[in-house]
Amino acid sequence: MYLCPGISTFTQQPSSIVVTEGSVARFTCKISATPPPIITWEFNRVTLPLATDRITVLPSGVLQIQGVNQKDAGNYRCVAANIANRRRSVEATLTVTPAPSFRIPQRPHIIAGPQNITVSTHGSALLECVAVGNPRPLISWSRADHKPIDVYNTKVLGNGNLLISDVKRQHAGVYVCRATTPGTRNYTVAAANVTVLAPPSLVEWPESLTRPRAGTGRFVCQAEGLPTPHITWLKNGEPVHANGRIKMYNSKLVINQIIPEDDAIYQCQAENNQGSVLSTARLIVVMSEDRPSAPRNIRADTVSSSAILLAWERPLYNADKVIAYSIHYMKAEGLNNEEYQVVIGNDTTRYIIDDLEPAWNYTFYVVAYMPLGASRMSDHIIQHTLEDGELDVHLTTRNERRVGQRLIMLNHITRVPVRAPELSLTSRSPTDIQVSWLPLSHKLSRGRISAYRLWYRPSSDGATTQLELPGDQTKRLLEGLQPDTVYLLRIAAATSVGWCEPSAWTSHRTPKASSGEVPLAPELQLEPLNCTTVIVRWRLAVGSSVAGLQGYRLFYHEESQPESAPIQLPPHLNQHTVGGLGEWRCYAQRSQ
Repeated sequence: MYLCPGISTFTQQPSSIVVTEGSVARFTCKISATPPPIITWEFNRVTLPLATDRITVLPSGVLQIQGVNQKDAGNYRCVAANIANRRRSVEATLTVTPAPSFRIPQRPHIIAGPQNITVSTHGSALLECVAVGNPRPLISWSRADHKPIDVYNTKVLGNGNLLISDVKRQHAGVYVCRATTPGTRNYTVAAANVTVLAPPSLVEWPESLTRPRAGTGRFVCQAEGLPTPHITWLKNGEPVHANGRIKMYNSKLVINQIIPEDDAIYQCQAENNQGSVLSTARLIVVMSEDRPSAPRNIRADTVSSSAILLAWERPLYNADKVIAYSIHYMKAEGLNNEEYQVVIGNDTTRYIIDDLEPAWNYTFYVVAYMPLGASRMSDHIIQHTLEDGELDVHLTTRNERRVGQRLIMLNHITRVPVRAPELSLTSRSPTDIQVSWLPLSHKLSRGRISAYRLWYRPSSDGATTQLELPGDQTKRLLEGLQPDTVYLLRIAAATSVGWCEPSAWTSHRTPKASSGEVPLAPELQLEPLNCTTVIVRWRLAVGSSVAGLQGYRLFYHEESQPESAPIQLPPHLNQHTVGGLGEWRCYAQRSQ
């Protein structure tokens, strides 16, 4: 944009002052002009030098005269000039009164202190500081955060004004002017904040992805700058439009149920009034010819004001290749609602979503996954949660269910648990598995837990063993097992009303017979450090020996998501910091 050169009238004119001999005289003038004007001063209509031992003309238009004497008395005016014009202010008179024969000592007093200033990167910041006192005060500068002042880009103008040139982000902060009486501890201070505007710079940028059709792609883009940059996502140079499948929130772009048309170049643009920055990543969509067909006959039943039971049938084609199902759900009304996803194993076609809000319509669909691809999404279904306090409809267990029969009870009455607890599995020897679980919260138990059922079997075609356990028990040692064998385990919980759906099968391999004694799993303690970071501390369980310990494995995953690869840690450590977690998310962690 081109601005015509020009110069306006003065917004502040110099004013006449009376100053005692030996003190400080200060005149100011302000004017707006394009381009910015050069300010000079005239004394009795003769141009003053910009800087002498006593006289300082600041770029802001301030005239300072130190150690005023009778010869300084007279008329002063400022002259503002640029390529367009030249303007002179009104004249102001400086009257100098004689100093008393005996000058009483005076504590330092700052008559013109620094002012808060906002400056763009590579600009200049001027902080004025003028003080009077008897004897004449000494001026010094410091930062409130005790960081050193950049001596390479900073200089002092006149008797104590601070000029910062080629301003950078590290120059931002609070600067303190201190006026001190020489040889004493008498001082006074004035402070001002320097705010540095900076164009965006990326601290995390999107990385190229290869994803199967119907998979999920996530791009992350974080930028810093002042003002805070605004993030915009582009696809092949055009703005990305959010819908039920594509979401943009915080600094993320999430593409669910990827289709061939999503194969493109994606750009993250961070922009503020200081500039912009762009980063590019590619999404490559991998096609699979023998992927399974979509899950069939999806249906939903309301369980409570916060839970809905979802059920479906396996795909008609290539169902044997399915390794997992992902359940997708979101609020049916409103714009740009966030879509949530839960991944479960291929051993069940039922799942209870238990983190819903009361009195809302939710839409659901299911996708079947194989190692190199995924099915199309199932048909969508909409189901409504109950209002708090509304009569609650609960489906009884499979053996008790009859056609059309339902058990109706109030929300505050005992009901079956919403879901089973999550299992933690370790081995102390090659022939046992220590099974443990945490008690369900009151929201999930919906009454006192009266009993647990624990099933286990070898992953090969072995018989399933079922154990009935009391409701106050939270662990069980399974003994007499085969070494180096994968076992499948699952659990269900019951109240006096009935049993919940069993958990998905969880696998665990017993150690090899030659591996000797296996230590018990360490005891974990978690300490949140901030909204995305957790400190994990552990100690060996009672009875475990340090001798022969080769290291630790730390596992963690977002609740209802698959477990990621473990973090290998050396044996001498007893804590580890896990960062980059999602805000307001629930994570499960274990170590071995």
